[in-house]
Amino acid sequence: MQTSIVTEKLFIDGKWIETSNTHKVYNKFTGELFSEICVADELRINQAVEAAVHAHKHTQFPADFRYQVLMKTAELLLQDVDALAEIIAKEGGKPITDAKAEVRRSASTLQIAADEAKKLVGEIIPNYNVQGRFLYTIKKPVGVVAAITPFNFPLNLVVHKVAPALAAGNPVILKPASDTATIAIKLCELLEQAGVPKGYLHCVIGSGGTVGEQLLNDERISHYTFTGSPAVGKHIQKTIGLRKATLELGSNSATIVHGDADISKAAAKLAKMAFAHAGQICISVQRIFVQNSVKEKFLELFLNEVSRLKVGDPLDPETVVGPMISVKEAKRIEQWVEEAASAGAEILTGGKREGSIYYPTVITNIKKGMKVADEEAFAPVVTVTTYETLEEAIELVNDSKYGLQAGIYTSDLSLSYKIPYLLEVGGVVINDTCCFRTDQMPYGGVKESGNGKEGPAYAIQELVETVTVVVNLED
Repeated sequence: MQTSIVTEKLFIDGKWIETSNTHKVYNKFTGELFSEICVADELRINQAVEAAVHAHKHTQFPADFRYQVLMKTAELLLQDVDALAEIIAKEGGKPITDAKAEVRRSASTLQIAADEAKKLVGEIIPNYNVQGRFLYTIKKPVGVVAAITPFNFPLNLVVHKVAPALAAGNPVILKPASDTATIAIKLCELLEQAGVPKGYLHCVIGSGGTVGEQLLNDERISHYTFTGSPAVGKHIQKTIGLRKATLELGSNSATIVHGDADISKAAAKLAKMAFAHAGQICISVQRIFVQNSVKEKFLELFLNEVSRLKVGDPLDPETVVGPMISVKEAKRIEQWVEEAASAGAEILTGGKREGSIYYPTVITNIKKGMKVADEEAFAPVVTVTTYETLEEAIELVNDSKYGLQAGIYTSDLSLSYKIPYLLEVGGVVINDTCCFRTDQMPYGGVKESGNGKEGPAYAIQELVETVTVVVNLED
């Protein structure tokens, strides 16, 4: 049993600052108090912004130094994988095996961003129609960046925002999700240890309604990078006006299982990726569309695979499905499933809640208007719907306000060339589920799934200004 509770401090202008107001972070499985996080007030947030602006204007942070800091931080992460993963498992409820993978992925993301720091170059522009002019471009940091991150990947999604911003030479003000802020603070400790210059990194904790609003309304901040709900994303864009934002928002991602696919492989992978981290992944498999000719075979294999998923303590290496982020969220999805069942949906397995645990749930007979199909479930719930033709399947996938990623299982490789043009999503995965991401790839959606791209090389292009330079070579 945990006997001592650590109070984690804010990181502002190179100093660790304690405040009287704290936010309690609980172990998502046991319900025990895990840590207390100092909460920022208006004065502290203003100090962070002032220091970031000063650093941007007066502190040199050249590309080779950015590379060194990010590479050193990656090295420090890899030296302490087990301890960091345990924090993620306890405060976030993520199964320990997946938490360890997240730490390693975070180190890789830092390394990728470090490499990109050395590639920020402009270009010479050919001069076809004007004599006596030399044209070229340079890339320069956009300015102070506010990074607002969610709970579900409390380390790697922080890294996906902080590392590209630093690699591009921008000061960052990080506001992580309060309920999983401990691991974000540990990352800041490692970045400080790695030598990040004073003023280039700040970590402030607090609610979106207070800390978030103050950051949005501070016009000294040049760019916002956010992962969260479409409602908040729209609010951010409306509030900041013409200032830049990268928004990674909601999804109800789909995977097609065509009749010519390897049904056994599809069923096994879909069972895992529909319920990994209790479905609390932006590209989690929420909607499965199966060709009618293989429906019975697929459901038999799929339900058998789902029944084998271990549910429970995230610190158990065998656990696949741990608790949701809160009892409130577990009750919310319980209500959504009950509403769907009342409207005619059939629950094939699951539909049961124990505290913050919601058991893997498979639903059929879905209709338009049911929240479990139309909205982002962000829970261990998946719907299965049949179709006759591929054209029908494409229409079903596209019949969504979201468009983050989609997958398709098929043995017809010609579809790999056609499908990406037909699906209204930001990423298409062939012969795998929609729940695939590697950290170097461009990642982002269309429609209400947001705008802009993550992945260090692509994120950095959103975090620099391209300045055109024209040199008059004549008197």
